[in-house]
Amino acid sequence: MKHLSLFLLAASLPLWCACGKKPDVAARLDTFPVKTAPAQKRDLEETILLVGSIKAKDEATLFSRVPGKLKENLLKEGEAVSKGQSVAFVERDEVGVRFEPAPVPSTLNGTLARVFLDRGENVTLQTPVALVVDASEIIVRAEVPERYAARARLGQAVRVRVEAYPDRVFAGRVSRVSPVVDPSTRSTLIEARLNNASGGLRSGMFGEVTLVTGSSSGVLAVPKDALADAGGAVVFVVRDGKALKRDVELGLRGDRFVEIRRGVQAGDQVAVFGLYGLKDGSSVEVLAEPVGEEKE
Repeated sequence: MKHLSLFLLAASLPLWCACGKKPDVAARLDTFPVKTAPAQKRDLEETILLVGSIKAKDEATLFSRVPGKLKENLLKEGEAVSKGQSVAFVERDEVGVRFEPAPVPSTLNGTLARVFLDRGENVTLQTPVALVVDASEIIVRAEVPERYAARARLGQAVRVRVEAYPDRVFAGRVSRVSPVVDPSTRSTLIEARLNNASGGLRSGMFGEVTLVTGSSSGVLAVPKDALADAGGAVVFVVRDGKALKRDVELGLRGDRFVEIRRGVQAGDQVAVFGLYGLKDGSSVEVLAEPVGEEKE
């Protein structure tokens, strides 16, 4: 009888232990691992990234006013030229008649960018002789997709980067916004003017254009990863081991952060990882940040 009692006791121990663990295991299975970030004040910019073409403020292709042959080029490419200054001479080639060489004057102040002809080449009234550019100011042209067209306005700031100067940023302002959408590209043309006193930008370049459509200083913001896909603007505030659903009003959207105008307070910890399946009141476990990772 004594041996039978000991056997029954031993047999019941695993069942008792298993029953004792079930609530803890179930609780852990219902707990969501998340990472969090604080809602805090930031300076935000809302931008649109575009590709733009660069051209000089003024460009003039020069033509001869008489037919003949190019007698000589008076300037070399890259040299400065004044309005009215001759860049070349054309010699009429009518047999039996002698004419003074006809000058080809520049029509603007700038730089001789291209010489198209060599000495002795034939010249007609439609033959380009030279190209003069005034690159003291640059115009950047970019196409804004139709869905963003309403956000482009005169005076907005732009920043331009080109491959030739990867560490430099050229700043300017929008000077023109087309009032129409091009039906072939479904986009609206904008132009921005940039000072080019240094001469770094050259006509014909392409650049990455950042159009700043809005900016605010010291606004409450959270990482974009905090926005939950719940049919609207929703974040989860993590407090005392629980995820608390908050409907929020959004403002400016930056590259990484979004302004929160209502629904969250400064200092609230919001879930930025592990949002899938979260519900209001879900139990959560906040994961530690990996070693060496900075949390903004």
